[in-house]
Amino acid sequence: MKDFSIEVHGAHAYDATGAISEPIYLSATFRHPGFRQSTGYDYGRVANPTRGELESAMTMLERGGRTWAMSSGMAAINIVFMLLSAGDHVIFSNDLYGGTVRLANEIYARYDVEATYVDTSDLTAVRAALRPSTRLIYIETPSNPMMIISDIRALADLAHDAGALLAVDNTFLSPHFQKPLTLGADLVLHSGTKYLCGHNDVIAGFLTVAKEHDALAEHIQRLVVSSGPNLSSMDAWLMLRSLKTLGVRVERQAATAKRIAEWLETQRHVTQVYYPGLPSHPRYDLQCAQATGFGGMVSFKVESAELAQEILGRLKLIAFAESLGGVESLLTYPKVQTHAEMPEELMKATELDDKLLRLSVGLEDAEDLMEDLDQALNR
Repeated sequence: MKDFSIEVHGAHAYDATGAISEPIYLSATFRHPGFRQSTGYDYGRVANPTRGELESAMTMLERGGRTWAMSSGMAAINIVFMLLSAGDHVIFSNDLYGGTVRLANEIYARYDVEATYVDTSDLTAVRAALRPSTRLIYIETPSNPMMIISDIRALADLAHDAGALLAVDNTFLSPHFQKPLTLGADLVLHSGTKYLCGHNDVIAGFLTVAKEHDALAEHIQRLVVSSGPNLSSMDAWLMLRSLKTLGVRVERQAATAKRIAEWLETQRHVTQVYYPGLPSHPRYDLQCAQATGFGGMVSFKVESAELAQEILGRLKLIAFAESLGGVESLLTYPKVQTHAEMPEELMKATELDDKLLRLSVGLEDAEDLMEDLDQALNR
């Protein structure tokens, strides 16, 4: 099936009632038919039918082997990190969500997991950073918030030649636009709170592996069962409902984002626009080659930090708020919000500064959004 059909129907099988919507199974435990017999469901932390339906749908969308639905994007990232052992080395993109960097630097560094941050769009830099102890390359592409594009296929080859895994945070594009597992990645993860939910009302995370029954999948299953980061059945049902409109939402958001990015390039107070769908983006051709769309995120710089901060207070339609991917457009100030705890040297390396704003384009009319930006920029 194609993506739109998977998003609408997933792996849904009709029960005796013919219900179109998947039931919500709120049971924490399940009755056994007899001794050493099971319906396939024993205890809700291990498996739940509603969550299982969501996981199957995500596996189909990712063209993967198995998916785990979790309580947040950070829970999914944490499970990836839990695959590592003391003395292991990780190569990270130097432009990442700040929470990922915090988890690596403040938590896992205490367990002797070493991190190196490089520009993962530069294969020479990645190759130079590899060590005998490297066990994971972890990237975002496009990255948050500087929209750096890394070559998934080439990085997968580098990782595998070094005996390491490649994990891709695909939050910015969703599986509707980009499928890292088909390009050689071993793991793909999402903050499901963002585009997969799309309504700013569910906190969720997803982790998908390429193969269903290999050692990596079994390792993850043991970690998930043991640590219990599972998504609740009610939230799983809400996510199933949200997936049904994923394609129509993200395609509309991407089309509007491209119009806004092109408009921003013409604005006298805007000094730089970062959007993978602009031919001016240095990795535009790579983005076209490894994804089917450009996403709804646009970052841009203005002339001064003072102007950036004034814009945030002038907005009328767009909300000044953290997060992204919802039907409502949001403008974020990464320097003091999403990336406040990012080490200064990483922000300098990527040129993330106090003049940068990050726009998550929603489903409002494009003209209305540009009118709001215009009055905020040019007052």
